[in-house]
Amino acid sequence: MYDLIIIGAGPAGLSAAIYASRARLNAIVIEQNYVNGGQIIDTYEIDNYPGLPGLSGMDLAMKMAEHAEKLGVTTVNGFVQSLDLTGPVKKVITDEDTYEAKAVIIASGATHSKLGVEGENQYGGMGVSYCATCDGAFYRGKDVLVVGGGDVAVEDAIFLARGCNKVYVCHRRDELRAAKILQENLLSLPNVEMVWNSNLKSITGGMKVEKATVVNKFDKSERTIPVSGVFIAVGITPRSEFARNHVAMDEKGYIIADETGATNVPGVFAAGDVRTKQLRQVVTAVADGANAVTSTEKYLLTL
Repeated sequence: MYDLIIIGAGPAGLSAAIYASRARLNAIVIEQNYVNGGQIIDTYEIDNYPGLPGLSGMDLAMKMAEHAEKLGVTTVNGFVQSLDLTGPVKKVITDEDTYEAKAVIIASGATHSKLGVEGENQYGGMGVSYCATCDGAFYRGKDVLVVGGGDVAVEDAIFLARGCNKVYVCHRRDELRAAKILQENLLSLPNVEMVWNSNLKSITGGMKVEKATVVNKFDKSERTIPVSGVFIAVGITPRSEFARNHVAMDEKGYIIADETGATNVPGVFAAGDVRTKQLRQVVTAVADGANAVTSTEKYLLTL
C-alpha cells in the first residue's frame, strides 16, 4: 500500500510527485496517456512561466517529467475508472489494476470542450481539430477558421497565421478575452480576419472540411467561409467523471477545493485544472501540486 496516489501527470501531478518524493512519501503517479505533461504538450510556446520564456510546452513537460524521474518517482499507465474513498484506505481502480493508499491527490486535469455543432463530430480528424500545434502543419498555405476568444484561441490563431494563407477568428463577442499582449500580436497580423459577434453554426464538406457557416448573433445573418480546417478553442472540461459522487463538485464538474487542495473527503485532495479556481495556468498548477502534498503530509500525521 502507498502513502499517496497521484492521479494525473500534468504540471500539477508532476509537481506533486516531486514534492512527495522530497518528503519521502511512498507515492505512485497514474497517468492515462503514454506521454507525461497534460495539456501543455499541445502548446506551441509558453511565454509566461517564470524563468523559462519561449519554451515549448513539450520541452517544459519533458523537463518536469525528467525532474520527477530523477527523484525516483514511480509512474504507471492506466485509465482511472472509479474510486473507493469510503474508508481509511483509499482505492483507485483503473482498467489495469487496483491501487491502495492512505491519501489521494486528483490532478487529472481537463480536456478540450466541444461546441456540439453540425459536422463537428463528423469531421473530427478530417479538418476539425482542438490542437493547432498538433495539426497546424497539415494546413500550411490553406485557409482555416479558429473559434474562440481566450488565450488558447488567440495563441492558436497566431501560430496558424505563421503557415496558413489566411486565418479567420470567430468570436461570439466584439472583443477578445485573451491577454492584451496576445491580442496585440494577433490583430497586427495581415493574414488574420476577425469575425466578431458570431457563432459557428455548421461545418460542411465532402471527405474533408470545405466550409464553415457562422451566424451573427445580432442580425442573425449567415456567412459561409471556405476553409480547409476548423480549430475549436472554446474552453476546457474537467476530467473528473471517475470522481463523480465520490467528492463534491460544482455544476461544471470541477472538484470543490481551496488553495490547500482539500476536498470534502478527508485524505483526498485536488490540484490543477480539475479543481475550482480563478486561474488555470501552468504556474498555478505546479503551485497546487506543492500545496496538495503539504496538505497530504499534515493529514498523514493524523493517522
